Amino acid sequence: MTLIRPGLCSVTFRALAPEQIVDLVSKAALEVIEWGGDVHVPAGDVTRAERVASLTADAGLKVASYGSYFGAGIAEPLTPILDSAEALGADRIRIWAGGIGSAVATDADWAATVTRLQAAASEATSRGIALALEFHSGTLADTAPTTLRLLDDVGHPALSTYWQPSISTHDGAAIAEYEVMAKRTTAVHVFSWWPKTERLPLSGRASLWTRFFAAAQQADSPPRDALLEFVPGDQPELLATEADALLNYLGRR
Repeated sequence: MTLIRPGLCSVTFRALAPEQIVDLVSKAALEVIEWGGDVHVPAGDVTRAERVASLTADAGLKVASYGSYFGAGIAEPLTPILDSAEALGADRIRIWAGGIGSAVATDADWAATVTRLQAAASEATSRGIALALEFHSGTLADTAPTTLRLLDDVGHPALSTYWQPSISTHDGAAIAEYEVMAKRTTAVHVFSWWPKTERLPLSGRASLWTRFFAAAQQADSPPRDALLEFVPGDQPELLATEADALLNYLGRR
């Protein structure tokens, strides 16, 4: 059985310095960090990326990925993001599939996004880096079928997807959604929101995450990383409890 690596998205604690995040993650017995490109490792700031890479490695942790806000715009540059990811030692960059929901996107919207993602995947591959879509509302990757359609239309092996439970989706439907995408999912954002965007402790949706990790760990291609995100109240002191819950779901406790 392939072990899924437990970790944290640094954007969970935007107000904290990278040193503080590394310390929290280490004490919580997590293994990896997805460093965000908005605050902690800004795109194009290679010196900053190298410093954060050293902080991570010195603590015995690994970089899961680089969380970018590249939105697949026609003229939107990827190169500065690749520069930071490479300096960080990230082999995967999280990106966004445009800024238009699939229900209202036109054929032209689809074509432009596909073309830009094809070029982005090729550029990333030349640097030894993969790309993965944020599974999120307001983008073309907002449902399981549209995400798979987009991956197929782009048709590049360097492009995969993340998964997270869709807002207001009951446990069974969320698991079914994941199972449709499982073979193309390389990471998961882990949080418990219910019934809408109310932030619960991770244990607040134990039935969802117990079922999810049972399915994920038995999949032919399990996600490499399970990354905690959005703890209640953005409170750093809750990370240890949230990490314990995640490690329990993963069978590490």
